[in-house]
Amino acid sequence: MTTHPTLTDLTRKAQAARESLAYGHDALISCDRLVRVFTTDGVEVQALQGLDLLVREGELMALVGASGSGKSTLMNILAGLDTPTAGAARVAGRDLLSMNAKDRLAYRRDVVGFVWQQTSRNLLPYLTAAQNVVLPMQLNGSLRRRRAQTGRALELMELLQVADCRDRRPHQMSGGQQQRCAIAVALANDPAVLLADEPTGELDSHTAEQVFAAFRDANEELGTTIVIVTHDQAVATEVRRTVAIRDGRTSTEVLRRSEIDATTGHETVVAREYAMLDRAGRLQLPADYTATLGMRDRVALELEPDHIAIWPDDSGQG
Repeated sequence: MTTHPTLTDLTRKAQAARESLAYGHDALISCDRLVRVFTTDGVEVQALQGLDLLVREGELMALVGASGSGKSTLMNILAGLDTPTAGAARVAGRDLLSMNAKDRLAYRRDVVGFVWQQTSRNLLPYLTAAQNVVLPMQLNGSLRRRRAQTGRALELMELLQVADCRDRRPHQMSGGQQQRCAIAVALANDPAVLLADEPTGELDSHTAEQVFAAFRDANEELGTTIVIVTHDQAVATEVRRTVAIRDGRTSTEVLRRSEIDATTGHETVVAREYAMLDRAGRLQLPADYTATLGMRDRVALELEPDHIAIWPDDSGQG
């Protein structure tokens, strides 16, 4: 006699697997039921509402979502610029909720690099490109001698194809060159994670491609884990993993993988979209799916041996 797993069995199994990953050693970034509440004029706004996220070491991934979805709030927390209200968040072994001001300063200098959307925020206007890249090493009390610091800066600029800008000040460079130099600045102290908030937002499509190529080079050559917030679909489709945030929670995830056609030998990229399941077993169905089927308020569930079917409410009690 064959017995099928019950919904309770499946839920327990899924939750146990998720709990084993949440604080697993394979996750460089781990956010568990992360909450951030802002109070403005006595009114509470929940920017993050129990967000879960895992990022493994060496990933190059994108975060997407509408304005107000919580993307920038999440990035500020991961960068050590803001503090969560509740939940748990760890980056490279650091607990972001327990750090004091001194810890946060060291965290921002040693563990994370950050690239802003506005080119003017990334570079000091009175320093040359090379001097801008050397500066984080000097501020961090790098043990490298001055000559070694300059060497490190030039190596990064060479990797990111802006070595010819070494003696130029920001106003003498194009927007794309400034952003690639900004990436070099963010990488100067060899961070575990590089965060970028809309880094191509002020650039045309061709220049944006060059800047993204610089991120990809940093990821492949240096092994740096990179998380990019973007509205640019061209950038989002260039990464292997794209996570969408909606209403302060991770809602869907697109994974891309390469496949070789056995007949032609040509390589193609196959993308598949997944809904994200949180610890309580909740998921956010894509809005276009629910709208197409007229799903509102409630749905019918049916447990099958290897999947759960979700149907529009047909009870007539709408």
